[in-house]
Amino acid sequence: MTRAKKFFGPMIGLTRATHFGPTLLVVTIAFILAKTQYSTAASIEIAAAVLAGQCVVGWSNDLIDYERDREAGRSKKPLVASEISQSALVRGIWIALLAAAILSLVGPLGIKGTLLHALGILSATAYNLKLKSTIFSPLPYLISFGGMPFTVYFSNGKLPTVWLVLAFLLFATAFHFLNVLKDLEWDLRQGVLGLPQRLGRTPSLAFAAILILVGLVLVTTQWRNLF
Repeated sequence: MTRAKKFFGPMIGLTRATHFGPTLLVVTIAFILAKTQYSTAASIEIAAAVLAGQCVVGWSNDLIDYERDREAGRSKKPLVASEISQSALVRGIWIALLAAAILSLVGPLGIKGTLLHALGILSATAYNLKLKSTIFSPLPYLISFGGMPFTVYFSNGKLPTVWLVLAFLLFATAFHFLNVLKDLEWDLRQGVLGLPQRLGRTPSLAFAAILILVGLVLVTTQWRNLF
């Protein structure tokens, strides 16, 4: 094995274990939201803090779900595919958690924003640990993603508008319902009974579609008021 492969192999595995697509989406949204209140440079700092937090959430998810993922044959998961080790994920989680705290505190978020960001990370971790298997499974999405406007606005001494908060809450809940559907059958077999699993595929799809539609109406009619 070449030195390059020894280095880049685990790095690629760690990147994939962040759940790269959703992470990229969340970080992009955080940057756009931050731009409504801060300069480009400050918004990049906020996005970097959010990225570190997303690493904590993604890596802890793969670590906690390892046995279930292995049982379900999810070979695309880096941990299941042995692209990375559990010890590497543990180290990464602690490093990312420290980075999220430092980047939040020294950046525009300050103490208020840092506390709210920490609440979001804690909420998402609670989802990974337990809440994903309960009827309260949407709650961490509402707190972690739905609370993002409060994190950005509070740090700037403002309150987010009602429509903006509502839009975040709608999209967060919809994403939860859609994200669960790809593994719905395996979740049911393994006893992961969150709200979408209890409702079933068709009701969950319909509910998510309604939430997205209402959210899009809010955003398209109000987004000019952000700037």
